[in-house]
Amino acid sequence: MIIKPKKLPRPIFLLIGYLLKLLLRLKFKKVVVEMVELKPNHSYLLALNHFSFWDGVWAYHLIWNHLNQQRRINEAYIMVIKKQLQMRPWLRYIGCFSVNRGKASVNESLNYAAEMLSKPGNLLLLFPQGDMESQHIRKILIKEGIANILTQVKGDCQIIWSSNVLEYFESLKPSVYFHLIDAGTNHDFDLESFKEKVNQHHLKAMQKRIRFTQQ
Repeated sequence: MIIKPKKLPRPIFLLIGYLLKLLLRLKFKKVVVEMVELKPNHSYLLALNHFSFWDGVWAYHLIWNHLNQQRRINEAYIMVIKKQLQMRPWLRYIGCFSVNRGKASVNESLNYAAEMLSKPGNLLLLFPQGDMESQHIRKILIKEGIANILTQVKGDCQIIWSSNVLEYFESLKPSVYFHLIDAGTNHDFDLESFKEKVNQHHLKAMQKRIRFTQQ
């Protein structure tokens, strides 16, 4: 049985987004977002690389301070490992629901995610690697869950990938760069093509942040 979210009112999320903007200004030298064009009358699956505690914070900043400025985001959901959600039940109030990999309830979680994405204006945040890995890896391994969700979505869903890169260089504070790409829709989704597109994009995102280095 999955643990479902207990949603707060939308204005609370807008306030959270504003507070996160202030937090990031304090903690980071720069926050740079390379945006994509959001399609109207779609839901949105936002997938990111997963390498730090900050990933969820950055994602909420991206959703409410950037994506929502272009197209209204009605509700945002996050798929979270069930054990983590049991340890931090407050996550339910910011849109988190559980997935228990390797258990029978995993299909219930995937079905719930697809149901939420079948409503235009909704957004699902997903870390398709499944586990944290270094941002410096050259190949991102994407698991099949994303395909199982998208094949069940009814309606139009835009797939967005963001390769997030953190760098310090000469500053005591790091800078974070969001490199977004439009990865198509649920209607033309192919898992192997998606993996190839993501990995090519991720390498280019990393290369943009390299100085004085030949590879």
